[in-house]
Amino acid sequence: MKKVFAVLLLLIGCAVFAYAAEIGKDGSFVAYDDGTVLDKKTGLMWAAKDNGKDINYAEAKKYCESYKGGGYSNWRMPTQSELQALGGGSKFFKTACGYEAYLTNLIGLSCVFVWAAETFGNEAGSFYFGPEGGQEFMVKQSTTKNYRALPVRNK
Repeated sequence: MKKVFAVLLLLIGCAVFAYAAEIGKDGSFVAYDDGTVLDKKTGLMWAAKDNGKDINYAEAKKYCESYKGGGYSNWRMPTQSELQALGGGSKFFKTACGYEAYLTNLIGLSCVFVWAAETFGNEAGSFYFGPEGGQEFMVKQSTTKNYRALPVRNK
């Protein structure tokens, strides 16, 4: 009986610690203390911050696919349309690279260009979170300056 009770307490304790607590809200976005941000409108879960430095397409893809934020292992690189749905807000914040990013401040971008999953030859998709409401681009996969990786997963 004592063993059953001990196992039950252990399971309850694990369940309590596995739950991520809300730490902020912004419209349809909810930030959690496990480093994730849920967009309730799209059902997508985003990393709360990008990789933090210049990165090319191949490195960004690898970063997203190996990301373990929030205890999840099914992260991936977002599509341009997913990035489009994320951005374009009237709010902005100054990024570490000196540009203004227009999207929820619950997701920390260190610069305004984010790699997207689409590829065409030696070019790849990207998205610009600038004051024009956001724009999709195709650029050389070897590009690094001001480009970031921002993992996403389906909830």
